[in-house]
Amino acid sequence: MPSQTDDNERLLQGTLDLLILQTLVLGARHGQGIARSIQQQSEDVFLVDHGSLYLALQRLEEKGWVGGKWGVSENNRKARFYTLTAKGRSQLTQKANQWRRVARAISLIVGPEKAEA
Repeated sequence: MPSQTDDNERLLQGTLDLLILQTLVLGARHGQGIARSIQQQSEDVFLVDHGSLYLALQRLEEKGWVGGKWGVSENNRKARFYTLTAKGRSQLTQKANQWRRVARAISLIVGPEKAEA
C-alpha cells in the first residue's frame, strides 16, 4: 500500500511534468530556461529545484514526451534543448484536462475567495 509520502511525490511529479510540457508548447528550451519560465509564469510561486527538473526531463524523454538535442545557449555554453513531441502534446492535453477537473473540484469545496472586510 503506498504511503502518504508516495502519493505526494506522485502528485508533485505529475504536476511538474504538466508544467514542463506546457512550457515547451512555447518552443525549445534548455533546462534553465524551463525553470525560469515556470517561475516567471507562476509569479514566483513555483521555484523548480534543478535536480528535480533534470530527473523529470530525463523521465519525459524516456517516455517519448519530449525530445532533447545538444546545442549552445544564449550565453555561449553547451546545453541540452528540449522540445515537445506529438506524444507529449497528447499527454499535455490529457494532463491539463485532468488538472482542470481536480482544480474545479477543489474550488467547489473551498469556494470562491472572499473579500476581507
